[in-house]
Amino acid sequence: MHRLAFELETWASGACRVAGVDEAGRGPWAGPVFAAAVILEKAMAFDLLKGPLAGLTDSKQLTESRRLQFFDRLTCDARIEWAVAQMSAFDVDRMNILRATHAAMSHAVESLPHPPDAALIDGPHVPGMACSARGIVRGDSLSLSIAAASVLAKVSRDRWMCELDHVYPEYGFARHKGYGTVEHRKALARFGPCPEHRKTFRPVALRLASGDAAGALCGRNGDGH
Repeated sequence: MHRLAFELETWASGACRVAGVDEAGRGPWAGPVFAAAVILEKAMAFDLLKGPLAGLTDSKQLTESRRLQFFDRLTCDARIEWAVAQMSAFDVDRMNILRATHAAMSHAVESLPHPPDAALIDGPHVPGMACSARGIVRGDSLSLSIAAASVLAKVSRDRWMCELDHVYPEYGFARHKGYGTVEHRKALARFGPCPEHRKTFRPVALRLASGDAAGALCGRNGDGH
């Protein structure tokens, strides 16, 4: 399938400004969920596809170095409009992860410099968008706009987790980005949850229920002790 097939179809329907939308960080035990929205200028989209965005696809299929290259290209090109939004771990616990993800996506779209006419979203339909929206399963590997959003969301979240690693170095956030690795599980067992952990996620909830984790959560001083 042509990497701009969904954009072409949406442009043909009369929508000139089409935003690709994707998220990063639904599965981790800690940290915010991020979302990004990207609008490729219609008149320049094919030039971008053949030029600076050649090879752009789902961020999970790219190496870290390639993601960083595309991130710089996307954020420094005047033909591309973009925005990134996040919902905190507290928001995830308060709203649940699905609603927090939808909220982050909506905020990203609403934060674009100019409102889009339509949005292409990775995955199922997202309710409450400020414009008409279409969900596309595996959209990050099928749509150039969604792939661009996937890179911006992923790199932005990874950088955020690396910053959290300086505050809570005992958890290894810079290495696993909050996902449930063996290293993370062992750190959670030893230190208990920190304020950036999602308390409603089962591994964290079980650790909180173990008795002494509540003290670890409430009594943190930033050095892990």
